[in-house]
Amino acid sequence: MTKAIKLLTALPPPQRQRLMALAQEVSFPEDTRIFEAGGTADRFWVLRSGAVSLDQRVTSIQRVTVASLGSGDLLGWSWLFPPYRWDFGAEAFSPVRAYEFDAAAVLRLCEEDPGLGMSLVRHVAEILAHRLELTRGRLMEQYGRRSAL
Repeated sequence: MTKAIKLLTALPPPQRQRLMALAQEVSFPEDTRIFEAGGTADRFWVLRSGAVSLDQRVTSIQRVTVASLGSGDLLGWSWLFPPYRWDFGAEAFSPVRAYEFDAAAVLRLCEEDPGLGMSLVRHVAEILAHRLELTRGRLMEQYGRRSAL
């Protein structure tokens, strides 16, 4: 299994400083919907404190939690890939403090500094690979329990 990484600590200090120059501190009260699947993905966050649940709507009234994120975790990656729409929804499970990044500004920075851009994309890909492995493991556990019944 891939190792969980934290985006800001994975970036070398000079790249992290350039990225952090674009950060804004934000907070979300508990139970706040941060974004909905299908909405415009024009920003992302790195959580400083609190917990966020990523969910997928399975019916018009039912959502299934697919991941839980905490301090240091990246929230949002759809801003990197067309059509720039959220694949999941996100809700603050507790009060959340985070660094918010405007996607357009970060993409401009990546064009100006291709080394930072490559590093950022590589680390986001590592984070996604880790989350995919965790999700696959959960699905296998759930499927195994159901088939044993």
